[in-house]
Amino acid sequence: MGIMHFTDTSWFEPIVPPLLGSATFWVLASGVVEIIVGLGLIIPKTREFSGFSSAILLAMLYPANLYMWVGDIELGDGASLSPTGHVVRLLLQIGGIILSLWIAGWSRDKSIFDLTHQFMPFRK
Repeated sequence: MGIMHFTDTSWFEPIVPPLLGSATFWVLASGVVEIIVGLGLIIPKTREFSGFSSAILLAMLYPANLYMWVGDIELGDGASLSPTGHVVRLLLQIGGIILSLWIAGWSRDKSIFDLTHQFMPFRK
């Protein structure tokens, strides 16, 4: 999906909440981040950090999906989701966050704060 942010920005723009300002900016910025995180998941040395980053990204992007659901917003091609489709999307988003945290090394016996501390750049 990251590349599509550059090839067809108008497809994503309708679901950017107006409160955020320039929809084009947010579509392009999220595309850059999606590509970087996706590449990071492929590289073994950056996989854990990228897993954590992916979880954060999925959580940060969900408000656009929620805006689309609550406002019954159509995508740039006129497509929209049914209420069931939105519920499925929410469940997939939650699953993606859980999978991302698993890739990052989080487990029930490890606090999320332990995980964030692991990636602090200036830790001793």
